[in-house]
Amino acid sequence: MDYKFIVFNAARDNNLAQLKATLYNKSSGEVGSLISAKVNGATPLVISCRNGHYDIVEYLLTKCRANVEQVGSVSFDGEPIEDAPPLWCAAAAGHLGIVKMLVRRGANVNSTTRTNSTPLRAACFDGHYEIVKYLVHHGADFEVANRHGHTCLMIACYKGHFRIAQYLLSLNADVNRCSVKGNTALHDCAESGSLQILQLLLKHGATMDVDYYGMTPLLAASVTGHMPIVEHLITLPCVNRESRIHALELLGATYVDRKRDMAAALNLWRRALEERAVEPPLEKKVQEQVPAYEMVREVTSVEELEEMVLDPDEMRMQALVIRQRILGPTHPDTSYYIRFRGAHYADAGRFDRCIELWSYALTMQQKILQPLSPMTQSSLLSFAELFSFMLVEAGRLLPRGRVVPPIEPDSMLTIFYKAVKEVERGLAFTLEQQKDQQQPQKQLPAAEKSPSCSASSSASSSSSTTLLSAHQHDCNHDPNALSRTMISAIHIGCLLSSLLDTDALNPEMRRQVMGALYRLNRLKVRVRFDRTALHYACYREGTLAGRYPSCQFPSVTLAKALLEVGADPNAIDEAGNTPLHLATMQPYVEPLSHILLEGGAHLDTKNYAGETFESLLAPTPMHKIIDPMKYTTLACLAARTIKKHDIRYEGTVPATLYEFIELH
Repeated sequence: MDYKFIVFNAARDNNLAQLKATLYNKSSGEVGSLISAKVNGATPLVISCRNGHYDIVEYLLTKCRANVEQVGSVSFDGEPIEDAPPLWCAAAAGHLGIVKMLVRRGANVNSTTRTNSTPLRAACFDGHYEIVKYLVHHGADFEVANRHGHTCLMIACYKGHFRIAQYLLSLNADVNRCSVKGNTALHDCAESGSLQILQLLLKHGATMDVDYYGMTPLLAASVTGHMPIVEHLITLPCVNRESRIHALELLGATYVDRKRDMAAALNLWRRALEERAVEPPLEKKVQEQVPAYEMVREVTSVEELEEMVLDPDEMRMQALVIRQRILGPTHPDTSYYIRFRGAHYADAGRFDRCIELWSYALTMQQKILQPLSPMTQSSLLSFAELFSFMLVEAGRLLPRGRVVPPIEPDSMLTIFYKAVKEVERGLAFTLEQQKDQQQPQKQLPAAEKSPSCSASSSASSSSSTTLLSAHQHDCNHDPNALSRTMISAIHIGCLLSSLLDTDALNPEMRRQVMGALYRLNRLKVRVRFDRTALHYACYREGTLAGRYPSCQFPSVTLAKALLEVGADPNAIDEAGNTPLHLATMQPYVEPLSHILLEGGAHLDTKNYAGETFESLLAPTPMHKIIDPMKYTTLACLAARTIKKHDIRYEGTVPATLYEFIELH
C-alpha cells in the first residue's frame, strides 16, 4: 500500500480522521518521509494551505512537524505555480487564519516562488486586503519585485484593488518604480482602467514616464480604450498638445477595432483634427502609402473625415494607418491589429485581403524585430493554420454566401520563403548567442546595469530601439524558439509538398518549392527530441496542435520531397531512432518505408533500445510490408556479421566505415 498517496489525498480532501489513522503508529522518520513526499509536485502541507484546510494544516505543523518552508507546485486559475511556499499558497488563496498560523510557526514572510513572487504580492494580486496588512505588519517587504520587475503596488493597480494601493502608498511605496520593461504603476493602472486609482497615484507623485515600448500611460490608456482615463490625463499640465492629439487619434483607432463604435471613433478623430487646426497648425507627418492598406491616405481635414462616414472599410484601414504612425512598426499592437483585421477579412471570405495584410505584418516583423521574436513565430503559425483550412475547405460555403476559394500556390510559396528565412535568421542568431555565452562577460558599470525609465532619458531613444531591447530579452530566455519556428516552416512546406504531384504547380514553381525545401533541409535544424525534418515528416505526433491542424503527419509527399533534396534517411534522434523506426508506428507504414528505403535507409539499423524496423513491426511479418532481400546489401550483411560475432574491426577497416558498422 502506498501511504504517500493516502496522506496526500487526505490533506487535499480535508479528511483529518483518515490522515490521523494513516500516520498512527508510524515512526517519526516514516511520518517525516510521508508528509514531505510530493504528489503532482505538491506536499500535503502545500495542498492543504492552498485549499484552506485549517485543521489539516494545524495537525501537520504541530503533530507531524512539517517543514513550514518546503515548496511545492500548485495551480491557480489553471496556471501552474512552481516552487510555491505554503505561506504563498495560503496568501494567494485568501486564507487569513492559515496565514497567521504559518507566520506564528516561523514561516518566512518574504519567501518566494520560482518567479520571485512573495506571499504579499500574491495577496495583492487577488485583493486580500487583511492578509496584505497582516503580512506587512509582520515584516513583509512590499518593494520585492517578481522576475519581471513587477512590484506589489503595480499588481494592485493593475488588478484594480483601490484599498490595497491606497495602503501601500500610505507606507511610501515607490510610486514611480519601473519593471524590467520600463512600465510603472501608472502604466498598469491606465491599461486596466481604474480612474480612481489613477487619480490616487497622481496625487502621490506618479509621473508620465515612457516605457521600453515608447508608451506613456496616456497612450497605454488609448490603446486599451479607456476613455475616462484618457479624458482625465489630457487635462494635465504636463501633457503637451501633440500628446493630446495622438491620444485622441489612437483612442479613435481603438474604438474602430476593439469596440466597433464608428460614431465614437469619428468624434475622437474630429476632435484631434480640430486640435491640429488651432494656431499654429500642427500637421501630420506624411506616411508612405501601403498597398496592404489599399493605399489609404490619412485624412487631414474635417471635410475629408465626413466623406469617410459611409465607408466603414476605409475607416478600418484609417485605424491601421494611424496606429502605425503613432506607435511605430515595432510596437506589438501594430502587428496585432493588422492580423486582427486580416482575420476578420478571412471570416468574411476575403482570404486574399487576409493574406495580403498578414504578409505585410510578417515582412515588417522580419525587417525590424530580432530573429525568433514571439510575434514572428505567431504569424508563421497563423499562416500554417490558414493555408491548411483553405486547402481542406476549398469550395465550402461560408456565412453570407461566400465560398472558400482555392489557394494560390504562389502566395503559399512566398510565405514559405519567409518561414525558411526566419529559420536561417534564427539559426545564425542562436549560434551567435552561444558564441557570446562562451566568452567572458564584460562587467558593466553600475549606471548601465539599471536603465532609467524617466521621461527625459527614455525620450532620447526611439520606441523602435526600446522594443528591440525588450524582444532581445524575451528571445534570450527561450531555448525552444528555433524549434517552434522550424516546425511552422515544416508544416507550410508539407502543405506545399502536397501540391507537387498535382496540376496546381507548373514546372518552374515546382523547382522553386524544391529549392526552398533544399534551403530548409541544409540548415540541419533539429526539433523536439532531436529530430530532423524527415523524422517529423514520418511521425504522426508531428501534427501541429492548434485551432485547426495545419498538416496531417506522417506525410508521404513531404518525406519524398525531403529525400529528393538530400535529407539523411539514416539520421538518428535522441533515442537512436531513424525515420524508418518512426515510420513503423504510423498508418502509412508501407508507402513510407518504401520511400525511405529507396532513399537509402538501412533496413537493419538498431535504435538505442536495440529495436530494428522488423522488430517494431511485430506481430506483422516484414515480408508483408516490403521485400527484405531487395533492400539488404552485402555491406549491411557484413556489418551485421561483425556486430553479431563481436569482431574487433578498429584498424582493420577504414575509419569512415565505423559509424556504418555501429548502426547495425
